[in-house]
Amino acid sequence: MKIGILGVTGRMGRAIGNAAAEAGVTVAGGIDREGAVHGDYADAASLAAASDVLIDFSAVAAFDEHLKIAVEAGKPILIGTTGLQPEHHATIDEAAKAIAVLQSANTSLGINLLRGLIEQAAARLGPDWDIEVLEMHHRHKVDAPSGTALLLAQSAAKGRGSTLQELSRFDRISEHPHAREEGTIGYASLRGGSVAGDHMLIFAGEGERIEFGHRADSRAIFARGAIRGAEWLKDQPAGRYTMVDVLGL
Repeated sequence: MKIGILGVTGRMGRAIGNAAAEAGVTVAGGIDREGAVHGDYADAASLAAASDVLIDFSAVAAFDEHLKIAVEAGKPILIGTTGLQPEHHATIDEAAKAIAVLQSANTSLGINLLRGLIEQAAARLGPDWDIEVLEMHHRHKVDAPSGTALLLAQSAAKGRGSTLQELSRFDRISEHPHAREEGTIGYASLRGGSVAGDHMLIFAGEGERIEFGHRADSRAIFARGAIRGAEWLKDQPAGRYTMVDVLGL
């Protein structure tokens, strides 16, 4: 398998290159944040044509162009870029009619296994169990809550037969504070140092708590998960997929 890395000079792009080498996967080349092509190719189109799968861990600003490249080349693409908005997801839905697209805010195998456990717990515990999501990342991370925090909360909302949009409550600092609403999901985001990513989802009941946690010690776990996801995606028909599909959950 040959992969093309979109965002090849970024922190995750470099980590994916290292993970590919460890797994014996060939990197055809990549595109950097300025759109320059790295490798023996004249342009992005020729790089995409030479790749079996594209992996995108770049910036939201480059998202539309990268997805367009994948569709025009007819190549599967794994999207790990975070901070995507509803309009981006609508674009992914449209692209998935033509190519295989795997989109996940977190490609860690551990996080995606955790999603399945959280969904089961939420389905079995009533709305009197409050759900809180706590996450911490390095000082340079811009979006908050993190894409992974939203991913875990989405699994909890699904377990309760609802949606992330309906249950999420992001702002508790206001001129008119109010008591916590039953069944909703709250968030706390911490930023500092060089933390790769800590997440905890808490079910808080009367007199007891259940805590689901995951700590990332390095970006290598996301890169290894992305390589495994790309290997799986290579043989899939057009459609929209997640890392949960890769794990067969």
